[in-house]
Amino acid sequence: MKKPKIIQISKDEIIPLAQKMLEEKRRLVIMNGYVDKEGNNIIVYNYEIDDRLVTYMCKGEKKLPSITHIYGGSAQWCEEEICEMMPIDFEGLKKGDRLFLPDDFDGSGQILVVPLNELKKGEKQG
Repeated sequence: MKKPKIIQISKDEIIPLAQKMLEEKRRLVIMNGYVDKEGNNIIVYNYEIDDRLVTYMCKGEKKLPSITHIYGGSAQWCEEEICEMMPIDFEGLKKGDRLFLPDDFDGSGQILVVPLNELKKGEKQG
């Protein structure tokens, strides 16, 4: 695949973009989300376009429209996971049960990630 391309989009462009991609038979590869250092929600939509991954980035929103009515399960799992891990809501998403976290997790705090080499050091010491 060629080098990824990132395009900034607004909340209002998400649905028309997804509809266009589906009409053109473009594959939704994955959706990801994270909170940047300034506390902004960043949601990215990755589509395969002509053997290239093109990333559309929406920044700073607390609510976004769901694209599950366009991309079905491909979008639903991603949207549910993002909702579970971040302070964001996808309007129109029919959520199921939690995917990973306990029911009482409210999305606050930080999930600790330990690099594998640190875990291996702990094994040697123990």
